[in-house]
Amino acid sequence: MRVRLLGTAAGGGVPQWNCACPSCVHVRLTGQHRTQECAAVSANGTDWYLLNASPDLRTQLITTPELTPGPGSRQTPIRGVVLTDAELDHTLGLFSLREAGSLDVYATGTVLSALEHHLPVRAMAGATFRELHYGRAVDIGGLKVTAFALGDKQPRYVAAANGTDWVSGLRINNMVYAPCFGEWTAGLDEALDRARLAIIDGTFFSAAEMPNVKGHLSIEDSLVHLKRFPGVEFRYTHLNNTNPLLLDGQGLPLAAESELL
Repeated sequence: MRVRLLGTAAGGGVPQWNCACPSCVHVRLTGQHRTQECAAVSANGTDWYLLNASPDLRTQLITTPELTPGPGSRQTPIRGVVLTDAELDHTLGLFSLREAGSLDVYATGTVLSALEHHLPVRAMAGATFRELHYGRAVDIGGLKVTAFALGDKQPRYVAAANGTDWVSGLRINNMVYAPCFGEWTAGLDEALDRARLAIIDGTFFSAAEMPNVKGHLSIEDSLVHLKRFPGVEFRYTHLNNTNPLLLDGQGLPLAAESELL
């Protein structure tokens, strides 16, 4: 399995367009920009599946060699998208894929319902929805994918809750992909058992960074758990522009933009 990290920043990217915090100023000076979180995985190096679809997706696609179209004029290596939630930061890129002849979108029933009734992806992008059920492994392009529960934080554009399975993690072969979660759960422990690689939520370094924002366990609070999995290679993704590790990584395993794993 091959994994390409297309984007590693939280919503708004780094630098954020309306921000002059130390991290954003630093990134503007150094050019070390980060686009919004998204990844691509492949079982064979030819057929690729996106993990989430960020608002920066077009830029991410045209700057990633593995995702270059061809040899046919409308032939693309992208076969589908697997979503961890229904947040705008992870779904707006689906509209950039509307030119595709077909598009399979995999997610929980709650997320798919939001993308039909609140954010009209099915109608506007012509997507085929394929439901994921927690704990039930499915074959997606030769990849063994199992979704597991990570939270019930619903997107703000949904007026009323119509489900609990809003936030998911993904076990894909021997990798865990969990870019957003508010607490370390037994389900995450189970998914990490005998995994080789884990790409996890690194939005904030500390809980004090943005105390009114929920749904993200801080790096400070998650580091103690990493020690229990010495055989797993961890990467922190979904880094917010407020995260001081963007200035000094302090030797922690931050995901690198466009990293190939």
